[in-house]
Amino acid sequence: MSNSDFFKKFQTMAEDVQKKVSDAVAQSPAKDIEKNVKGLMQQGFQKMDLITREEFEIQVQVLAKTRTKLEELEEKVAALEAKLLTNS
Repeated sequence: MSNSDFFKKFQTMAEDVQKKVSDAVAQSPAKDIEKNVKGLMQQGFQKMDLITREEFEIQVQVLAKTRTKLEELEEKVAALEAKLLTNS
């Protein structure tokens, strides 16, 4: 194979690769960019000790249950205190 044939073949292969890369980028750059940006943001949020919306919602539910339980216990304590005062 001569140098001329080699360079022609190399040029053809390089053009094919360039076309395939261009086609791939043209078909889905937005999705790839979105995925990469989301990944970077998640990494940044993790470093900042932020929580996800799901984790936040779970904590809201836990807090609501805890508040309800606290109110029930406060009522029981008040009832017991009232009972002690009437027995004294």
